[in-house]
Parts: sequence; C-alpha cells; structure tokens
Amino acid sequence: MWELVKAGGWLMTPIVVCSILALVIIIERSHTLQFSKTVPSRLREQLITRLRENGDIGRTQLMNVKEKTALGDILATGLLYRQYGLESMTMHMQNRASVQVHQLEKNINMLGTIGAIAPLLGLLGTVLGIISSFLAITDGAMQDPTMLAAGVSQALITTAAGMIVAIPALVAYRYFQRRIIDINAQFETQAGLMIQELYDYQLLDNTYVAAPANSMTTIDERVTDRLDVDKSNMATI
Repeated sequence: MWELVKAGGWLMTPIVVCSILALVIIIERSHTLQFSKTVPSRLREQLITRLRENGDIGRTQLMNVKEKTALGDILATGLLYRQYGLESMTMHMQNRASVQVHQLEKNINMLGTIGAIAPLLGLLGTVLGIISSFLAITDGAMQDPTMLAAGVSQALITTAAGMIVAIPALVAYRYFQRRIIDINAQFETQAGLMIQELYDYQLLDNTYVAAPANSMTTIDERVTDRLDVDKSNMATI
C-alpha cells in the first residue's frame, strides 16, 4: 500500500487526507444520526401521560429531557412555554427545531466537498503523470523509460485513488441528507401530535388563552359606548 502511495506522487497526500476526513465524518454522523438518539420512540406519549397524571412537569425534569435528545429538546421547550399560550409555545419549538437541524447537518457539507474534490485531485494527478510521460520522449525517441513508467503509474494511481475516496463520500453525503430530512419530518410530526393532545386532554393553560378574548370584549364595549355617545350628540344637534 505504501508503495502505491509513493508511486502516486505528492498528490496522494491530499487524497489520503481527504479519505481520513471522510471516514471520520461518516463514523461520527452514523453514530449521531441514529433515530434512537434523535427521535426516541414513545417520548411524546411519556410526557403527555405524566402531564395527565400529575397536571404538570417540573422544570428540572423538563431540562433533563431537553439535554438527552434532539426531539426531547423540542418537546420540552414547548412544555416550558405552555403557560404563555399556543403561539409562544409553537414559536419556541420551531426555533429549537431549526437549531437541532443545524446541529444534525454538522460536517455534512464537508463530506460533500470531499466527494467533489477527490476526483479532481485524481484528475490533476492524471494530467501531471501524462506530462511526465511526455517529457520522457524527446524528438520522437524515448530518453528515459523509467520516467515514462513513473508518469503512467502516477496517472493511473491518482485517478483510482480519487475515485475510491469520492464514491463512498458522495454515497454517505446523500444518505445523511435523506436521514436528516426524515428526522426533521419526525420533529414536525411529534410536535404537531403533542399540541393536538394538549388540546384533546385540555392540558393547555386556559387562563392565558382566555385573556385575549376578555381584551376583545372590553374593546367592543368601548366602541359601543363611543357610538352611543356620538348618537346622543347627533340627536342633540
């Protein structure tokens, strides 16, 4: 293996570095993007059940849920802001979902970049190898057979090495992109189901929700009183 790397020339160094980075990213993202670590099953059901049984969940318990998984961060954030009404709760869950998706996409673009530049590095090595081969021929006669063989070897080895690095990197890049889309869809589904269950089991803060309605009633009464005053003034005139 080391002999092949040496025969490929100096361009094998960045190709090898790309292969190491790609391998590290693939292993790390494969571990991080597991469904059991991002969207654990029955988490929503457990939170709703605890709410129905106890009427509320302590802040300390919710903070523990937030720190364990990405879905737990989103759902626990919603429950922390449940007392401020549905709009505030939804807004904070959306913000946390955006943060979690951004974290899930960590290093994914780097993997795509490696998949794009590795073949180009191999192609550059091919071109340099062919140039070296032509330099071994002068005036139609072969001056240095060793130089010709080295140039051909460099061209073939770097091309193959670039492809070997690029193909799995691109496959992993596409796979992780799809996995993140699926996880984001689960975020939206679980958050929507939790809001619906809070409605169904009457677990939202009705006091806060009723406040805007009282405010609107007060405004209507003021408008009505104002109209009555205007009518009285018109009658006097």
